[in-house]
Amino acid sequence: MALLEFFRPKKPTTASVAKERLQIIVAERRSADQSAPSYLPQLKQDILDVIRKYVQISPEQVTVNLDQKEEDLSVLELNVTLPDEEK
Repeated sequence: MALLEFFRPKKPTTASVAKERLQIIVAERRSADQSAPSYLPQLKQDILDVIRKYVQISPEQVTVNLDQKEEDLSVLELNVTLPDEEK
């Protein structure tokens, strides 16, 4: 039966087409709304405060980025440039 369906596929139902279109619209709106979360500046400051307890660094040495990889996957990237250790 599966072989026959390969050569004569069934027409998609209107419900399945509507569901696919709705998923596309929702994914597009999510990506547009999440350009930059409001908590990132505070997060960067908190991380900077913790690091300054141990090492003196400037705010330019800490970068925080949030990348939206997929609909339900976000990646938080934190880069800290530490000064060379003096001996």
